[in-house]
Amino acid sequence: MLYNPKNMRSCLREIVREWGLMNAHPCVADVTLVQGHALIEVEEAGELSVKQLASRLRLDHSSASRLAGRIAAAKLVSSTPGKSDARERLLCLTPYGRATLAKIHRESNLRVTQALELLSSDEQSVVASGLKLYARALSRARQQQGFKIRPIQAKDDKAVARIIRTVMPEYGATGPGCALHDAEVDFMHRAYSQKGSAYFVVEQDSVVVGGGGVAALQGGDGITCELKKMYFLPTARGLGLGEKLLRLCLDTAALLGYHTCYLETLSKMVQAQQLYQKLGFHMLQAPRGETGHSATDRWYEKELPPLLRIDDADVRRITPDV
Repeated sequence: MLYNPKNMRSCLREIVREWGLMNAHPCVADVTLVQGHALIEVEEAGELSVKQLASRLRLDHSSASRLAGRIAAAKLVSSTPGKSDARERLLCLTPYGRATLAKIHRESNLRVTQALELLSSDEQSVVASGLKLYARALSRARQQQGFKIRPIQAKDDKAVARIIRTVMPEYGATGPGCALHDAEVDFMHRAYSQKGSAYFVVEQDSVVVGGGGVAALQGGDGITCELKKMYFLPTARGLGLGEKLLRLCLDTAALLGYHTCYLETLSKMVQAQQLYQKLGFHMLQAPRGETGHSATDRWYEKELPPLLRIDDADVRRITPDV
């Protein structure tokens, strides 16, 4: 980590203080901060159910219901029965709510503008892009909380095989020369309990939704490993879990004494290739080793940092749930 979390938190506290968010009523017209956020969400959506409002504001349903009741009582929004379910209440801004929110926007935009005008155009770009990146990272970190990564167990074999046989056809990888047909697919725990191997699964609410591992490259030089069968179901994609798992695999490979990590993929797997390149893999002009995967048409490798080699059993022992 390049930036000290303590320093980051200090900056965020200063922003909170400067915006006056410690006050009981930091917004205009006696609208509280959370009420102001609710009005913005309703404005952007046109109309929102209480359930949708709860999801957008990261609130539980009872808190969102109380919030909806308060802004309706203040005549900031109207509350009408849902079209398909009369028990569901739909929130829509009233003319008074629109006028109040317009005032909030004017005052807030003015404060932002006054601060940004003190910065150069380059500094303004840094602030804007940095805040956007940090907000996205916070969102992904929150979504990752329902997942954990752990070493594969024998009970996971069926789930992992199902994932491999579900994901690979998405990319047309079903014919001869595809990893789909490897004998190890049905016995992943046994295959990756061998010396110099490790495989991890990604679990959500006790359901395996992805996995990936490393093992010695077949026909290789003994110091090159291969990234093996790293796949995710759609529900686990786009949350940063692939990068988290790949970093764990690379660290494990280095601990096992490998100097280089090699992988094979398909040109159709664009997002996967972007991740490989982000983590320092470079493309090769031809495949390495004797994997038998003739259907692949993209090959990458990455040099690994020298680390103290430890026993395979120790790798499994020291790898915590993450």
